Amino acid sequence: MPSGTFPPPQHDNSHENIAAAKKELVQIVGANGISEVAAELKSRSSTEWSPSPVETTASLIVYPHTTEHVSNIMKICHRRSIPVTPFSGGTSLDGALAATRGGICIDFARMNKIIKLRKNDLDVTLQPAVGWQELNKVLEPEGLFFPVDPGPGAQIGGMIATGCSGTNAHRYGPMKDWVISTTLVLADGTIVKTRQRPRKSTAGYDLTRLIVGSGGTLGLVTEATLKLTALPQNVSVAVVAFPSMHKAVAAVTEMIQTGMSTEALELLDETAMRANNASGYLDREYKEVPTLFVKFANPSSEAVVKQVSAVRNLASRYSSVSFDASSDPESREALWAARKTVLWNLLALKRHPTDSFLSCDVAVPISHLALIIEETNDRIQASGLIGSCLGHVGDGNFHASVLYDESERTKAEEIISWCRRRGIELEGTVTGEHGVGLALRDLVTEELGVGATDMMRMIKLSLDPKCLLACDKIVRIEEGVEH
Repeated sequence: MPSGTFPPPQHDNSHENIAAAKKELVQIVGANGISEVAAELKSRSSTEWSPSPVETTASLIVYPHTTEHVSNIMKICHRRSIPVTPFSGGTSLDGALAATRGGICIDFARMNKIIKLRKNDLDVTLQPAVGWQELNKVLEPEGLFFPVDPGPGAQIGGMIATGCSGTNAHRYGPMKDWVISTTLVLADGTIVKTRQRPRKSTAGYDLTRLIVGSGGTLGLVTEATLKLTALPQNVSVAVVAFPSMHKAVAAVTEMIQTGMSTEALELLDETAMRANNASGYLDREYKEVPTLFVKFANPSSEAVVKQVSAVRNLASRYSSVSFDASSDPESREALWAARKTVLWNLLALKRHPTDSFLSCDVAVPISHLALIIEETNDRIQASGLIGSCLGHVGDGNFHASVLYDESERTKAEEIISWCRRRGIELEGTVTGEHGVGLALRDLVTEELGVGATDMMRMIKLSLDPKCLLACDKIVRIEEGVEH
């Protein structure tokens, strides 16, 4: 169904309708479960990392506690044709939070309970506002681990919505591989459970996989059952500096192609390493050259020693200029912090306090990774802007990031747009983990074709014909409308 064949959504955000809805919503969540504070409304739609392209915000924020609350809220919004934007940790990018149609925001902050941990089954059921870091603090004493590790502050609901991943994706895969089942509320308030708890099932369509990565456009996740795994043992971290990006990527490629056992393979370019040094947050100074961060783990400490030695030997064949490794918990955390905090550290390179930040998360087949990183770095350097390439090179996913002031916006956007389209040319994707949001909708059509995006639109409108849930995200609903 092409977007031009569907009539524009008919929403009612009139003051009278919102006021009447508020009276009904108070009966569900109480007066303290609703906010109309302007600063809060703006922060739920636009952030420094993901500025909204429109000035519109929701008229109300509603804070549910249970699935039943969410169901009743959606029944009111469906009956009154009020659009809804869901909000979880607020760390999403590319306009995913923008309240393009106004209406209300459902903030899941008070749905933050771990409902049941089943140690023997290696799974856990929880609400959407549980953060992955908080979850792992609970799991660690049990010897368990949830491996999906996006940016700090991300919560399970948003992680499901974006289908995210993190530094552990090389070894453990993305979010979609760790969600067993979801409970979700559809646009009309219907409650659906997508699956039972077995590790595999062929009982009908895989609704769980349909929901992961759907950006809140098909339903609102109110509970999720996640897979868990054993806590990694004998963890060790190595930081390897190389004379060039080409040498570093070539070393990574050989590690993957020869089946070397590693938990994570993360690569930072010289600008990223300069940002780490400039931030003042780290306990040491690094060489400002392309640097590979490698994580190892194994039940056998002897096996880890052999893994570290194998990588050391391989790195030396690619002219590595330094190799630092540690298995001491405090020391290895300090080493890994240079990777985990680098996006924030890049802000230390701002030339002006008002400089903005633009990035992308292209993923390509491993054999094309060196080429696209080198080409992107060349474009950044030729532009005169400050920028870097870094990322989860173990699975071909990298981030190009650019700092710019308002007079340089066009130049920055051209670099990021070129990088995404170059990723498509190299049989890759415009988004490996951040999700589509608003910014990437048209590029998804370039990547997958009109037929695929029309199919997505048909799925969206069959489940949400009024286009109430996260309207305008993932696929366009109206042609010629900017948001």
